[in-house]
Amino acid sequence: MYELMEMRVAFAKELDKIMQVDPRIVILDADLSKANGRAELHAKYPNRAFNVGVAEANMISIAAGMSTYGYIPFTSTFTPFSTRRVCDQIAISVAYAKQNVKIIGSDPGLTAEFNGGTHMSVEDIGVIRSIPDLVIFEPVDNTQLVKAIPQIIDYVGPVYIRMFRKVTPDIFKDDYKFSLFKADVLSLGNDVTLFSSGIMVAPSLQAKDMLAKEGISVEVINVHTIKPIDVETIVASAKKTNAVVTAENHNVIGGLFSAVSETLSKHYPVPMEAIGIQDRFGQVGKLNFLIPEYLMTTADIISRIRTVIARKR
Repeated sequence: MYELMEMRVAFAKELDKIMQVDPRIVILDADLSKANGRAELHAKYPNRAFNVGVAEANMISIAAGMSTYGYIPFTSTFTPFSTRRVCDQIAISVAYAKQNVKIIGSDPGLTAEFNGGTHMSVEDIGVIRSIPDLVIFEPVDNTQLVKAIPQIIDYVGPVYIRMFRKVTPDIFKDDYKFSLFKADVLSLGNDVTLFSSGIMVAPSLQAKDMLAKEGISVEVINVHTIKPIDVETIVASAKKTNAVVTAENHNVIGGLFSAVSETLSKHYPVPMEAIGIQDRFGQVGKLNFLIPEYLMTTADIISRIRTVIARKR
């Protein structure tokens, strides 16, 4: 696959392969094609790649219109401009109108780094998760992203792709079997379940390995699709461990913690703890500053696991 590449580069390369054989695929960018790794696609496909300028709401409306003619548009801009700024266009022009638009939000959560709080959409999932008939997907590495693209294209309906732009740690191998609507059980455990997404998967696996040395068995599950969430896998794991921690690069309100809490409150309530942004805005800084600042380190995950196990006992 594209393990050593930035995620934006891997995405563009895979989309290029598909565009060569599928004329339905078109791309729209809001003046960020270079930043999001799609400049070469604009040069290669001048009749199927469009820069709408800094007019994100218009971009979503154009994509919805193109969908009515049978095209499959992929829109792209930074995460806050793909969700907060265009929420009404997504709700009415895309979801309500049942249009087949794929929306990419790049630099989710704290990964906006030096762009700061205005560009750190720590609430994007919460903003659009309540819109009916909208799929929300967050890839963890290049292998998962590349395997997901054909399924996202085959799925008829709107999909929001919450995509980190830069290099990610490898989680999956080339033989990985991806399913858009099925969470990935990365390790089996009996003491606690750790549901994680995006950039929080790697530290979750680190926490699992560290706790294993103490005899604590952690089941790690990558919830790559937040909506519709994989109820079956979540409930089955909670019934086995009777304790749950979630880890996400998002506000703990409205994102993975909320989705898992809603699922388990209905089907199988258990003690829960949450790692994520604790209802705060973002700020300027590199990830190596921001992750500790927002209590999202491997050590923080371990601390929450200890807390929830104590609550279970």
